[in-house]
Amino acid sequence: MSKRPLYLSLFVAGAAALAASTAAMARVDVDVNLGVPIAPAPVVVAPAPVYAPPQPVYVAPPPPPPVVYRPAPPVVVAPPPAVIIGWHGDRYWDGRRWYDRREYHAWHRHDHGHGYDHGNYRR
Repeated sequence: MSKRPLYLSLFVAGAAALAASTAAMARVDVDVNLGVPIAPAPVVVAPAPVYAPPQPVYVAPPPPPPVVYRPAPPVVVAPPPAVIIGWHGDRYWDGRRWYDRREYHAWHRHDHGHGYDHGNYRR
């Protein structure tokens, strides 16, 4: 004979016992409480706060910074820019415009440039 039906019946009986015990323990309670005071409850009141100002603190101001005298900057006067009339490398400045060597010799022939116009007059 197999033991399987025996285990099954024991399991079913245990489950039924657990289900019946939880159902039997379930209940509804209705309570009515009436309180009758015997003595009044004590009343505790905190004391009023008292303001105590802090002690005054006196702090001396910091000393002023030391006085330092700086000498005035030197006065620098730059001369105005000037271009000197004459040859500058391979260019010639006549006070009005620059010439390269070829232009200079074309405009300044040997018979021209010794009069009142100083070579600035073009023919």
